[in-house]
Amino acid sequence: MMQTGDVILIMGSGPNAVAARHWPKEWFDQIVVINNAWRLRPDWDRLVFPEDFPVQKRPAEIVPGQQLVEAKAFVPAQNLFGGFVHGGATMAFTAGYWALAALRPRVMAFIGCDMVYPATGPTHFYGSGTADPLRDDISLRDLGAKSARLALIAAAQGCACVNLSQDESSLLFPTAAPDALRGGIMPPAIDLPRVAGLRAREDALGYATPDGRYVNDPSAYDMDILGEIDANWRMLLHPST
Repeated sequence: MMQTGDVILIMGSGPNAVAARHWPKEWFDQIVVINNAWRLRPDWDRLVFPEDFPVQKRPAEIVPGQQLVEAKAFVPAQNLFGGFVHGGATMAFTAGYWALAALRPRVMAFIGCDMVYPATGPTHFYGSGTADPLRDDISLRDLGAKSARLALIAAAQGCACVNLSQDESSLLFPTAAPDALRGGIMPPAIDLPRVAGLRAREDALGYATPDGRYVNDPSAYDMDILGEIDANWRMLLHPST
């Protein structure tokens, strides 16, 4: 298992990802880009993309030190933390679970991953694109809950999840400034037994996805229990709500 630094920047393709284009590299130990976000800056370290990401949209050249992270790497990582049904099948969450397993960061900072899509105007930094989290999918029913789950599982590993975006966001992470990530950012205080209890409830349902593929059919799952578990992830991260 690699240990490659404390502060990880995870860049998605939301319109505000362009803010990260000129951030100094020394603010981060690793820059993890998702899908097309590699186009924003040449000094990325890891590019995470699914198997259906078109070849023509991938980098033509990879320089020493850069790594492509495909399904054979991120599927086992996400399965380590409960799989796609529970963890959410968006590349932002997948990249987070992969980074948590492979890079063991102290801080995971997200930009361009708000997953809020306007009815008009650009949906991505390159214009309009397919809003992946808006597809009808059983793993995407509550993006806020999925973000709370990632934040709590990361906190149990000693890692804080923060959002560098100042815009409306589906992520329930606290916001942070990109130039302050090496300061006193700490993971939230968590109730480890309750986190373990929710993980155990998920495991008991048996919705494992060893190959990363799952049946996108509500009749194959107990949607009431999944909804209850989602609500509990939210409440564990933000008890006042």
